[in-house]
Amino acid sequence: MKGTILVTYKILCKADLNKELTLNDLLSNEKIAKIIKSEYAKGFRNLILNAEPNESVIKIQTQKELHTFEVQKDDFADLLDLAEEDAQNKKLLKKECERVELVDIETMSTL
Repeated sequence: MKGTILVTYKILCKADLNKELTLNDLLSNEKIAKIIKSEYAKGFRNLILNAEPNESVIKIQTQKELHTFEVQKDDFADLLDLAEEDAQNKKLLKKECERVELVDIETMSTL
């Protein structure tokens, strides 16, 4: 089947932040708990904050710009190399920002 692949990637840097917290971790922080209580339960005393056991996860990540390029389906095995090459051609790779992460791969067929 002929067609193309639309590849989306982002550039990763050494100083990027990528941290995960559970909701219980967040609620156990005294400063966070105090802010929530003062905002949503003003005037009440002896309050406890807790989360359901399913442990919702909060991610804190450095916001990144997404870049795209298009290749033939035959090039699927080389997508990461092609993404790195595309980033180099667009002069996106710099000191401390030398890695590429594939974010999305979308196939587009032609009839």
